[in-house]
Amino acid sequence: QLVESGGGSVQPGGSLRLSCVASGRTFSNYAMGWFRQAPGKEREFVASISWSGGSTLYADSVKGRFTISRDNAKNTVYLEMNYVNVEDTAEYYCAAEFEYGLATSREDDYDYWGQGTQVTVSS
Repeated sequence: QLVESGGGSVQPGGSLRLSCVASGRTFSNYAMGWFRQAPGKEREFVASISWSGGSTLYADSVKGRFTISRDNAKNTVYLEMNYVNVEDTAEYYCAAEFEYGLATSREDDYDYWGQGTQVTVSS
């Protein structure tokens, strides 16, 4: 089970940190990812981190602004969002991939999904 939190409303240029707590399996074996879906759009990849945290991937649209990290002792993955803009408004989902434990941008690679947390960027 994956449970996201930390969403909310933020002004352009502001910051927000999303969290996703995992339960039920050995969290440290999973790669974790963040995806987002804006109204009327397809779900898209945001960021991914390998099981060890040693490898990360980012979508070009968030590179340099967002940071994915994990704390295996807390079974938690984070998405630090800085310099947000209105295009970052979306429902954000965390996902877990346990077959290889490698960071991946492919949605089909992920086995478990959270319910999502809404992020709204507006002035």
